[in-house]
Order: sequence, then C-alpha cells, then structure tokens
Amino acid sequence: MPRVVHFEIHSADPDTAAKFYSTIFGWKISKWDGPVEYWVVQTGDGPGIDGGLVRRQGEAPTAGAAVNAYVCTIAVESLDEMLTTIIVNGGDVVVAKHEIPHVGLLAYFKDRDGNIFGVLQPS
Repeated sequence: MPRVVHFEIHSADPDTAAKFYSTIFGWKISKWDGPVEYWVVQTGDGPGIDGGLVRRQGEAPTAGAAVNAYVCTIAVESLDEMLTTIIVNGGDVVVAKHEIPHVGLLAYFKDRDGNIFGVLQPS
C-alpha cells in the first residue's frame, strides 16, 4: 500500500523558513548538497516522517485562502501508472514528471478539491 514518505514546505525565503521551523519545533534543517536548491528537514528520531523545504515556484496562496498546507509525497512503484490512475479519477498534473538525481522520479498533482500532493518513484 503506498504510504506518505515525505512532506514539503514551500517558501519564498527558505532560509527564513528554516530558521522559523528550527526555532519553534527544534527540527534540524540543512541545505542539501545536491543539484537542486533544497533544504532537508529532520523532524526527530522517533516515529514519523521527515521532509524538505524548497523555494516556492509560482504565486503564493492568496490571503484568506481556506487552507494552505505542506505538500505530502507518496512513494509508489510506478509513477507512470499512478499518473494515469490520478488523471482517470479526476486529478490534474501540477508539475510534470521530472527526475531528481539519486532520489527518483517526482510529479505533483491536484486532487478534485485542489489539494496538491507529490508522487515519487524512488530510484
């Protein structure tokens, strides 16, 4: 069964966001030494998931939006099969499938209510 394996926080100023979350939750946040501008978020040692911080691409949500949330990413065996399943069931592609070196294939989707989620086919 596919599981949530990662969350992502989008920010116009990732350094400031990293300081914010590190200060309030004690998360360990460090800039990734990979080919993409990205910060790795370690939320602790016990049960739970870790995530990332990324520079926002596109417009920020408007003031007064009902919900603005982190993006959760679900690991799957085949991104292509999942893409078809999502589209057939009323979802939309938000960010096309792309490769993250040494991580896997990733795409972002919107559900029928406009909520964004990621789908990752690990390398």
